[in-house]
Order: sequence, then structure tokens, then C-alpha cells
Amino acid sequence: MRVGLITREYPPEVYGGAGVHVEYLSRELARLIEVEVHCWGTQRLVAGNLHVRGDEPPPEIAAGVDSGPAVKFKTAVDALALNLVQMKELGSIDIVHTHTWYAAMAGFLAKKLYGIPFVLTTHSLEPLRAWKAEQLGSGYAMSSWMERTAVLDADAIIAVSNGTKADILRAYPEVDAAKVHVIYNGIDLKQYRYTPHTDALTKYGVDHTKPYVLFVGRITRQKGVTHLVDAVRYLAPGTQVVLCAGAPDTPEIADEMRVHVEAARAAGGNIICVENMTTKAEAIELYSNCAVFCCPSVYEPFGIINLEAMACGAPVVASAVGGILEVVVDGVTGRLVPFDPDPVTGFPLDVDRFARDLAARIAELMANPDLCARMGAAGRKRAEQTFAWQAIAVQTVELYRGLLKQGTAKRD
Repeated sequence: MRVGLITREYPPEVYGGAGVHVEYLSRELARLIEVEVHCWGTQRLVAGNLHVRGDEPPPEIAAGVDSGPAVKFKTAVDALALNLVQMKELGSIDIVHTHTWYAAMAGFLAKKLYGIPFVLTTHSLEPLRAWKAEQLGSGYAMSSWMERTAVLDADAIIAVSNGTKADILRAYPEVDAAKVHVIYNGIDLKQYRYTPHTDALTKYGVDHTKPYVLFVGRITRQKGVTHLVDAVRYLAPGTQVVLCAGAPDTPEIADEMRVHVEAARAAGGNIICVENMTTKAEAIELYSNCAVFCCPSVYEPFGIINLEAMACGAPVVASAVGGILEVVVDGVTGRLVPFDPDPVTGFPLDVDRFARDLAARIAELMANPDLCARMGAAGRKRAEQTFAWQAIAVQTVELYRGLLKQGTAKRD
């Protein structure tokens, strides 16, 4: 069996959870079947059963839409153009499996033209991310159309959590629930584990002698990092907060983040900002040595950063949203923060109350190192028992085989 994984992100060009997912899933799948990865970039790799090929959007498509109002919708145009290029390379595979709307149309077209089964993994849903219009402009209508078209036509949809499955059926009620399969994200337990090394702390100016609260993620509306910054004023004076926050969705969001940080610092907040994307090794050191990891997301289909922190032995304080509810066990591996969303925007109805609630649960753990240690150990155990990539790859291959059997039966 040969599967074609279509993705925007693949190492070294990884900036979000979907890229992390495909990196490890492709590696584990290649232990079981042949894997052909098509991604954005210039990557070229042949390693046993794993073949990786990066491509760029056709220059004639990109030309002329790189200035003025067209800048924002250029990404959506590029995605569709590159999907057309990638689709031409998929004639020799048995299953096409796409990740995010950036790759969805390649799978849709491969199914139509080559008659092969089409699997789609949802890492987020465009109808639940209205703020993406700020990043994509009128291209948000295009990304939404591509996602919807692919979701409705896919032979199987993988939801990364039960919460995501419910979101899919709510956002796209035409979808047959039997087509939606829950297969969690995973974690490399050998790589993500506690380390006593602190080189990354020294590099980024973190005080080794003081406990710190850690955030790791992109500067985007979805990750809610400004709410954590707003919570700093309600923490004990001098509480060290480390924000590994890079890859802003827009310059405006980056500027807004700086305003929040400056206001918090002016009120006495001890905030260290790491604006570049850290390496994997650096992130593991930061996870391992933090007192508390905080994920203030307003929308999170899974929340792989929480799993990374848990695997490194960190207790987690996170919003009680989406897939986080299936990763973090309240009172056992960390604390969940109540989240009351605005039904239109998805942002907190009461921004100040959410900031106060974040601060209260962070403060609870910061004041109790023994509780943090117990929760950190419980988080590691949960990662080991539930989220190993090997088991996730086996579940995925079983889904592929079931679809191929269905196709054979139909032909017979």
C-alpha cells in the first residue's frame, strides 16, 4: 500500500500543530507502508519507505498578487494553484490523505481523476475561525469553500478529538457521522521527556533560580496568548512568565501583542518574550524546567502543545475548550479554566474574568510545588498510556485498509 500525504508544513518548515502531526505520522506510517509526502517548500528526502517532495506555488500564479489588497488573499490562491500541481503527482498511489484546507483540493481532485479513496484530517475548521478573515482577507471565503468542498466529498474524515468530531458534524451537518473517525494526535515519547539541561533558559534570559510560567505557540487569535499576558497583573508580583511566541498571523496581531506585553510590564509584570520559533530541543528544555505550562487557547481541536508539556513532566493550566478536554485531566494532570465564548466571535465573553480565572489556577499551582510534581508525573503517564504515535499509525493504516476493501467490494 502506498499513501500520499498532502500537507502545507513539513520539516524544516513547521510552524504549527498540523506540521508536527504530519512529521511524526509520516515517520511511523513508513514503518508499516509506503509513504509519499507532498508539501510546500523545497524539501527532498528518500529514506526507506518515506519519500518527501516539496513544491512551490507556480510563479505565474503568484505574480501580480503580492501587493495592495491582494496580499491577504494570495495565500489562498497559492494553495489552490499548488494543489493542482500536486494532484498531477498522485496517480501512482492507493490512498490520498490531506491535512488542513491548504491541501484539501489536491485530495478532492485526486479522488475525482484517479478514482482513489480520499482521507481528510481536520486540524481545525474554517467556520469556527472567523478571525482568519483578518489574516486571509477575502481569501477566507476561498479557504472556506475549499475546506467545505473537500469535507463533503471525502471518503473518510479523521477528527483529532471527539470534540473535533462534534464540531465537524455541527459545522457540516450534511456529513454522515459514520465517515468521521476519531484518531488522536500523538507524541514521540523518546524525544519529548524531561531533561535537566538548561542551556535554552540561559540563551533566552530565563532566571534559573525562579519558577516560571511557560507559553509556547504562535501569535494568533486562536492561541489566546494576549489573555495570558493580561492575567499577569493578577499573579504574585514578580512572577516570571516566559512567552515563546513567534510566527504572528499578521503584523497587526504582532503589534497588538507588543502593546499587551508593554502594558503588563508597566504594571510590574516580569515577562520574557522569545519572538523567534525555538528549536525542538530548546522547547523540550523549556517545558522540562517550567513550574507551570499555560495554554490559553480560545479554540483548540486538540492542543498538541499541552501533550508536549505533559510528556516533559509539566503540569498544565489550559482553557476548557475543544480537544484540550480530552488531553488535560482537571485536577490530575493540571487545571482547566472555564471558558464562556461569544457565540459570534468565539472570543471570551468577559475578557477580564477569563484573565482572572487563568491567573487563579496558575497561582494555585505556583504556590504548591508538590502538587505540580504530582500533576507533572501524572501527565507523563497519561501521554505514555494514550498518545503514542505507534498506536496512532496502526489505527490510521487500519482505516486505509478498510477503505480499500470497500472500494474493491464496490468494483466486484
